[in-house]
Amino acid sequence: MKPKKIKIEDSELNIEWDDETESSIPLNKLRMNCPCAYCNKEREEQSRSYIPVYSDKQMEISGIKKIGNYAIGIDWKDGHNTGIFEFNNLKNLAK
Repeated sequence: MKPKKIKIEDSELNIEWDDETESSIPLNKLRMNCPCAYCNKEREEQSRSYIPVYSDKQMEISGIKKIGNYAIGIDWKDGHNTGIFEFNNLKNLAK
């Protein structure tokens, strides 16, 4: 399962998959579930419900890049860009 098309609309990441399904993930949910080591450590040290969000720029995407055949990397407008979102993880976040 791979994305055919990815676009950002109305504060959501919308994905059309090659299995003919579609997913929508609110950008705040995507950021709150960033899988990078820094965000995981922050959630671990604070609590599972901790969200390290301080400004609107942390909820805006400046770029998306493909990582191999299994994931995308997201560049957030606040400069954060270390999270690698695997396709299966994106599909699960949309549920």
